[in-house]
This record gives sequence, structure tokens and C-alpha cells, in this order.
Amino acid sequence: MKPETFKLERYFARYEFSTKYLLSSSDCESVTVADLLTLEPNAREDFDRLWLGYTESHGDPALRQTVSALYDTVSADEVLIHTGAEEAIFAFMNVVLQPGDHIIVHAPAYQSLHEIARTIGAEVTEWRADEQDGWSLDPEALRQAIRGNTKAIVLNCPHNPTGYLMDRERFSTVVAVARAHGLYLFSDEVYRELEHDPADRLPAACDLYERAVSLGVMSKTYGLPGLRIGWIATKDATLYNAMAGFKDYLTICNSAPSEFLARLALQHRRMLAERSRRIVLDNLDLLDGFFDRQQHLFAWQRPEAGPIAFPRLLTGGAEAFCKRIVEQAGVLLLPSTLYDAGDSHIRFGFGRKNLPEAVEHLEAALSP
Repeated sequence: MKPETFKLERYFARYEFSTKYLLSSSDCESVTVADLLTLEPNAREDFDRLWLGYTESHGDPALRQTVSALYDTVSADEVLIHTGAEEAIFAFMNVVLQPGDHIIVHAPAYQSLHEIARTIGAEVTEWRADEQDGWSLDPEALRQAIRGNTKAIVLNCPHNPTGYLMDRERFSTVVAVARAHGLYLFSDEVYRELEHDPADRLPAACDLYERAVSLGVMSKTYGLPGLRIGWIATKDATLYNAMAGFKDYLTICNSAPSEFLARLALQHRRMLAERSRRIVLDNLDLLDGFFDRQQHLFAWQRPEAGPIAFPRLLTGGAEAFCKRIVEQAGVLLLPSTLYDAGDSHIRFGFGRKNLPEAVEHLEAALSP
């Protein structure tokens, strides 16, 4: 079986590099290689001396050690580096699932979090967020969705595309449910450390549960998608080894320059995360004003984490709306049809510095 077309990525492929204003991006403002190399005195010389042979398939040991510092109880040997988060998702699904298995997925979701499972032949139950309750998830609905053939729960928090951040009590309940049934908990945490209030940060799932897998990436909070470096952290040695073996049929190993730069960036991750958070918060204040002026057109729920939100278009027809805006105003927005979430919502991204100019062009296009 082959997966269905990745609708969101094909949409970006059509518009992303030919449209001036990206008002839908899921990552934050990036930096240059030169910017990263100024973070430490000898970084430029070390980078120039970097050997461009094959790297270790599990990831550079120094990078794995640096990634492990993001967690409270995880060692470097429990971190597996991948080429972006997408490879890690693909590997996890293929290692864990067989045809006829069942998986529960937080929805709406990034397509690969459910499509790979369907392609394998697993049944997928959507654990759908409640827009009327701030895009929250009902733990009782999770309990009711579990079957005898359920293998895993897939959670994405902070959430793409709504910006929802689960509270600690509910998160603890999800972990308890997974443990009670012996299920894997695949926790997509790519926006962790980009909570709008750092006091709301959840623990990493891999620190709480022995069958949890925490997914991280350089692309989102740290604004470095061009490095194509992601990872999983898990205390489940059997799963870890299976994913490492499966990776041998994918990228085998990662890019040496990318691993070097990712390690350098993560050693200064707090500075990079705070830089992203300041951009996000400043842009959110601006968006509050925009949506206040456009109450006749949008229903706005301010997100709690990350650089994206999912307002409702009150007139419906989000796909047609986004097509008109990108063609007439050169502003790229994402319709909810790309998430299989109806045709009434639009993903806004607000992690880029040029958001004020993008909003200005959007608002001009909306003027009568």
C-alpha cells in the first residue's frame, strides 16, 4: 500500500517558495550558519575542520548527550537522532504497527501521524479536540476508544494546528491510561519550550512513562528547519533498537554538518527558544488587534503555545478563501481541508518577523 498524497506538504510545495508573505508557517524565524557559529569562540574553526564521512547511525554521541539534557531522566543512549521529525514518525509507525492493529490519534493532526498507520493497515480512531472547550481533549473519550487490539496513543501537545496546551492533570491522566493498558504513548512534543507562559510547560512523556516516546525537532521552537534534525527519546530499549534498525532502510545516518550545528544550537537552546517566544508573543498581540477588527469574519481563540492558531472562518469556504488571498494578496494561509478538518478553519502562523507586513497586506485584501 502507498500513503495518500500529503496534502499540506503538496500545498506548501505549490506556494511556499513563490509567495512573499507566509502567514501560515509552523516554524519560527530562522538564523544563518554564521549566526550559529558566533555562539561559541572556536565554533568556526571546529566547523571548518569537520570530517565529512559517514556519521554514527544512532546520531553523533555529543549531539545525543546534548539532546538528553532536554529531559530529566533520559540518557544519551536513550536518544535516537533522525533526519527531521517525519522520519521518526515513519519509523515508529512501521516498527510498532501491523495490519489489523488499532491506534488512537489526537485530531486534527499533521497527516503523517495517522496516514502512515492507515497505510500499514491499522485502524485509526480520532481523539478529536473540542473547539467549544478551547480545543481540549476529553480523557473519557480516550478510555472509550481503547480496544483489545489498540497498540498506541498519539498525542501532539503543544498542538498543531490549534496551539492547545493540555493541563498537567489531564496529561497525567493520559499517561495513566496508557500505562494501565500497556500502550505506547507517542508524544509529539516539537513545540515544547515554546509555551507562551513557561510555567505551563508539561513534563516530557518519556520522563513519566516507560513506554512513551517523546518526539523533538530543531525546526519549530528553535527555528532551524534547514538542519533537518529530529529525534526520539524513550526508555523502551526494545522499541529503541527496533527503530534504530528500521532507520538503516531510511537515511542510515544523518548529515555531519547538520549534527554539528544542531549540537551547537542546542547548547544555546534557551536563548534560541526565548528569541522565538518573544517574536511569537509580539506577533500575538498584533493578531489580537487584527482579529478584533475582523470579528465579522473570524472567531478567534488565542493559543497557549507554539507559533500557530486555528481560527474559524465565519463565512465558511476556507479553501476558496485561502486561494483568493494567496493569488490576490500574495499571503499564504492554510485551509482546514488540508487537515481533514472541514472547510471552516484557517491555520495562521505567527513565528516570523515579517508578520506585521503580512497582516497589513491581508487586511488590505479584506477591505471592501
